[in-house]
Amino acid sequence: MKFYDREEELAELKRIQQLAFEESSRLTVVTGRRRIGKTSLIAKATEGTPSVYLFVGRKNEAVLVNEFVPIIRQSLDAFVPDGLQTFRSLFQYLMELGTHRSFNLIIDEFQEFYNINKSVFSDMQNFWDQYRKKSNVNLIVSGSIYSLMHKIFQDEKEPLFGRADNILKLYPFKLNVLKEIMTDYAPSYTNDDLLALYTFTGGIPKYIELFCDNRALTVQEMIQFMVRDNSPFTDEGKNLLIEEFGKNYATYFSILGAIANSKNTQSEIESALGGISVGGYLKRLDEDYNVITRIRPILSKEGTQAVRFIIRDNFLGFWFKYFDRNRSYIEIKNFAALRKLITDDYTTYTGKVLELYFKQKFAESFEYREIGSWWNPKGNQYELDIVALRTEKNKAVVVEVKRQRKEFRPELFDTKIKYLKEKVMPKYKIEAVCLSMEDM
Repeated sequence: MKFYDREEELAELKRIQQLAFEESSRLTVVTGRRRIGKTSLIAKATEGTPSVYLFVGRKNEAVLVNEFVPIIRQSLDAFVPDGLQTFRSLFQYLMELGTHRSFNLIIDEFQEFYNINKSVFSDMQNFWDQYRKKSNVNLIVSGSIYSLMHKIFQDEKEPLFGRADNILKLYPFKLNVLKEIMTDYAPSYTNDDLLALYTFTGGIPKYIELFCDNRALTVQEMIQFMVRDNSPFTDEGKNLLIEEFGKNYATYFSILGAIANSKNTQSEIESALGGISVGGYLKRLDEDYNVITRIRPILSKEGTQAVRFIIRDNFLGFWFKYFDRNRSYIEIKNFAALRKLITDDYTTYTGKVLELYFKQKFAESFEYREIGSWWNPKGNQYELDIVALRTEKNKAVVVEVKRQRKEFRPELFDTKIKYLKEKVMPKYKIEAVCLSMEDM
């Protein structure tokens, strides 16, 4: 698949590179979940300029350094002394080299040094502070484990705190990019195919690339490609999160499984897990791991008890609902049964994902100051799929989302809006809209 989007990120990385080469060294941190395209972005931004790319595998430090030396020699056509055994000595050498020439130094999966030798971070801080102003190294470090990368660079107790000139976080592709990709690779695509791509990938470039490269871009082709023997998707959720969560991953996985299966409140999650207290786990999943987010009815007060939890990532939500929950099918290779289960559920499941699609579409229009949902936790239990507050004062759009417009019940919708206006938004001018797959 060709390189898509990232124009702003490319421009920023090239701007920083120019400053590093012409003035003094710069340190940029590129973060984002695995498969988001960090390495591809960095490669694109540095192509055609002197660059060293070092991938930090979980190995003995001396073995790792021994692997790095020939890479540096070949990449920069530079003399590197034999006998280097520590990353400390190698990094000092590279910073000294940067006093004579300009180059990009890219260190991928940087957080792995936390498992190899934590003192690397203080050693790097020492040499960075010593050489930064008199060298021209464009240092770019990237990492996929959110909690560790956040700790290394944004915890004031850590030696590299405050050393990053820029922290660049990558997000999934926007909706217009998904449409561009579908137009390029499947010109006759339907809106259902587009919704399936959004549902199964959440806009994550690597997953989209897998579908494109394997010519699987209809709903059924995507399901067939995902659910089969040796599928790259089968263990993907586990591979993404097990390092984040460590030894307590089983409890975290159980919580995420409950949320993926519509247990969205703390009490519902605790009941699904046999009554154990999950407050601390939910807090860490939200604040430390960035995997879930808590939502409350729009315009409700910060301390409201009407809180729900959702999984941020479309792919992970889908993976926990179907792959993790139905592991027994996968273990006995009954892929046909799992494909049927997903196909039978598809219409209902994507009905909820369509709400997320339109919320994202609203957000990307930049016409709103707040976008959410509204529900009444007591009494009549009314719910409204989308309530979006326009940038103009006291104007709002309230949306009912249906896959098929024929399913829309205008009388019930009007009743809900009347209640919302009386109880919550008496000063707002409300525009009522039904959105369906026709409006994607």
